Amino acid sequence: MDSIIKIAVAELGQKEVPGAGNNAAIVRYAQESGFTNINNDETSWCSIFLNWCAKKAGLRGTGKADARSWLLAGQRVDNNPEPGDIVVFWRESINSWKGHVGIFFGFSKNNTRVYCLGGNQGNQVSISAFPVANVLGFRRLATSTVMVLPDKALRPGSTGDDVKILQNALKLAGFDCGTSDGIFGTRTEAAVKALQSTRVNLPISGIFDVATRLYLLEVLNQ
Repeated sequence: MDSIIKIAVAELGQKEVPGAGNNAAIVRYAQESGFTNINNDETSWCSIFLNWCAKKAGLRGTGKADARSWLLAGQRVDNNPEPGDIVVFWRESINSWKGHVGIFFGFSKNNTRVYCLGGNQGNQVSISAFPVANVLGFRRLATSTVMVLPDKALRPGSTGDDVKILQNALKLAGFDCGTSDGIFGTRTEAAVKALQSTRVNLPISGIFDVATRLYLLEVLNQ
């Protein structure tokens, strides 16, 4: 998820132009993410900005301008969100259609506020804090292309980028292995075993071998 954060951070400070003018960057977010009918910076653009970031990062967006559409994107990760996941808030009323969406950055020390990197926050791309009570959900986006996985065996003790790719893939498939730190530890082993246990006749070894790789690809790309 590092990529979407880097893409969004590079846009920090882009803000609406008061009056009749428009910020060309905000119009570009709309045009490049498929909202070709939007040619100004006055439309609520938090979801538009996130769709643009997701597209640039090779992740699946919603293609919709309403913030709550992201509640159906990717995988639900309410119990263990990580920086780079998506956070959706209700706005004005929890029962209305209105909302806000951005990239999750973390919680405040007292866990009462959520730090969020997003567009249309104070009419600009910024990092802002929102009440935890307003959170509707956290989502982890899937890749927009066929997932590519390491083609070598990985096992407890393995380290490096291949392990990090595996960890990200396991989480996208719904198997919690903790932080994607590139270290094949006990949580990653447990997640691999949990995956293997869902396939009849697949040995529950905790080793990411050829058969497990093919099965994980099947799960991710179905």
